[in-house]
Amino acid sequence: MGQSEHSSAVQILKHALETAWSPFAWAASAPSSALRRYRASLADNGQAAACARFDNRKWTLDLLKHLEWRRFEELCAAYYEALGFRTRLLHERADGAVEIVLCAEPDRASVIVHAKAWDAYRIGIGPLRELRDAMAIASVRKGVLVTSGRFTREAVNFAAQEHIQLIDGAGLLEKLSELNPEKSLALLQFTMQGDFLTPTCPACSAKMISRRSIQGGRPYWGCVNYPRCKHTFSSTA
Repeated sequence: MGQSEHSSAVQILKHALETAWSPFAWAASAPSSALRRYRASLADNGQAAACARFDNRKWTLDLLKHLEWRRFEELCAAYYEALGFRTRLLHERADGAVEIVLCAEPDRASVIVHAKAWDAYRIGIGPLRELRDAMAIASVRKGVLVTSGRFTREAVNFAAQEHIQLIDGAGLLEKLSELNPEKSLALLQFTMQGDFLTPTCPACSAKMISRRSIQGGRPYWGCVNYPRCKHTFSSTA
């Protein structure tokens, strides 16, 4: 083979390799936003399958325990609206959660409700003190703390002294089941629309994505808008 022929063969081989590897080269240099969208699509597919395992015709304690915190708050507000209360949502809490104000009369607060989608551990006195302070600021004598989990004995004793009603996961399930069947089903369908499992970022209201830490591989929820938003939640999955 002559020198010119050898040079041509090398060029052809080089071109073939570049063509074969070009998709991988693109992936390596792809913008981070594209990679985020791809990862988000994988997460969407996984969460869709997870959501499908819940019965959309019946309330269960398992469903309440798996609701993400924002959807749990929306459920609590909608429940009291189904009872005939007017509700106002105040977005003034430091953790991004809302304060549900129940009004038996127009523009007059009668009950303050805080909702906690906590199941990993029992709720202690801390959140109850926050609710008591909110009641004092609003000049309201009655408060309700709703959770998908349970309360400590100290929390139960504290609530009894501060005119605070406690509703745990089992209690909420009972109350939802006692609603008019049509209202109960409508509320269930509202609660289960879209992605009701993936946590919402308190800072920017975007759905979070599942990640693992570089060291140790610990699972956690990170904001999809990272690095602009660095908010995270711990995860058990």
